[in-house]
This record gives sequence, structure tokens and C-alpha cells, in this order.
Amino acid sequence: MPTITPCLWFDGTAEAAAEHYLSLFPDSRIDSVSRYGGGAPFPAGTAMLVQFTLAGRGFQALNGGPHFRFTEAISLSVPCADQAEYDHYWFGLGDGGRPGRCGWLHDRFGVSWQIVPEMFGTLFKRGDGAATGRMMAAMMGMSRLDIAALELAYAGAEG
Repeated sequence: MPTITPCLWFDGTAEAAAEHYLSLFPDSRIDSVSRYGGGAPFPAGTAMLVQFTLAGRGFQALNGGPHFRFTEAISLSVPCADQAEYDHYWFGLGDGGRPGRCGWLHDRFGVSWQIVPEMFGTLFKRGDGAATGRMMAAMMGMSRLDIAALELAYAGAEG
């Protein structure tokens, strides 16, 4: 079976982006770097393609130029067990970037990320529509998610 590897398009910052991501996620490494030679759209020696492993999954970072930009149409989702883990990724990926709503952010390289508490899946599976509605309403007012506040909003109908 073929392996599907996401390829992220950058404008000269592919290697810096990969190194930043590796600093945040365990089980991560640079696997290979192909560099531009002379006469290329970037200075000789600039990374052309960085192949890296991030949290055990393969990725590619391509320095392709200014032709394409990242949008929220595709994002990388990071499940987090608790608030400490959530904050590690929220603040680490958000450093130099810009926060969005509901746990989404753009990192300093323009990549869109969803930082997601694992408790969402657990609570949604319970099937209590009113409780999940309250939790979602609370989430809509947040940028960085507060897991305790979301759990309290969910529990409102039960308490």
C-alpha cells in the first residue's frame, strides 16, 4: 500500500519550519534535505525539499516560491490529552504566528493548525446534544481553548 505524505509549500522557509516543528513534537527528525544548486529560483544551498518525520508521520517541506499560500482549507490537527499539553502546542506553534478562533492558529510560517483537546471526542460520543451544544457555544467565544471551562459548560445540564 502506498504511503501518503503531506507536502507543505513554503517560500524560502521550509527548513526553518521543519526545524521549528521538530523542536515541539516528540519522535521527530529531519530525514533528508535536497538543496538548490546555481541558477535556481533560490540561492544555491537553500533547501529545496526537506523530508522530515513529525510525531512519527512523514512530511515534506518544499521551498517552491511565493506562488501559493496556506489557507484554513487545510490544517494540521493536534490532539492533546490535557491543558498542559494543549498549551505546549498552542504557545509553541503560535509563537510568532496569529491565533484564530476555537483552538485554530496560524504559525509564523502561515500553516494552519487545530489544537484539539481529546476530551471533545469523548464528550461528543456520549450523544448529549444539549451538553455538546453548550460546550460548542463556550468554545465559539474562545481563541485558546480552556479545557476546564469547556468541561464546565458541558456539565451545565448534568449538574
